[in-house]
Amino acid sequence: MTTRNGRAAVDDTVAAVVRQWQTVHPDIDTGPMEVIGRINRCAALLQQAEDAPLRRAGLTRAEFDLLGALRRTGHELTPGDLARETFSSGAAVTKRLKQLQERGLVGRRGDTRDRRVSHLSLTDAGRDLVDALLPDQLAYEKTVLSGLGGAGQGQLGVLLGELLGQLEGRPGGPRA
Repeated sequence: MTTRNGRAAVDDTVAAVVRQWQTVHPDIDTGPMEVIGRINRCAALLQQAEDAPLRRAGLTRAEFDLLGALRRTGHELTPGDLARETFSSGAAVTKRLKQLQERGLVGRRGDTRDRRVSHLSLTDAGRDLVDALLPDQLAYEKTVLSGLGGAGQGQLGVLLGELLGQLEGRPGGPRA
């Protein structure tokens, strides 16, 4: 079944919002809202559920992202490197790093040539925590995506990759 704009009919919270807007402004194309609204709603719901194991471990999503960046790169990073890796501001990274250091999850080493620079790494406790949480995170994601099937997951991955490339302004996509 398709709607008047040729898109597949879906009955979800975003569809209800779109119907309301179409009633108020029938002349406006709500197609973008159908996509962006669903992406935003999915992101919010995924983050709520996915963050539960992090909260139990006493971490925020942003703190886990910092720990994860240190774990996946496999080497020391500066606070600036971490800001770039996690799409965070320098001030936010500094605040989070302080908390993670106080918890004994991140170690800091000064630069021998420039005292203004510090190098950060995971402590054994930090590495163990990331390694313990990651399988739960991935298992949850696998369960969520299982309803789509392999082909659906692949298609969604490709389409979201294309959208992300456009938003990040990579070659081949229009710049925002």
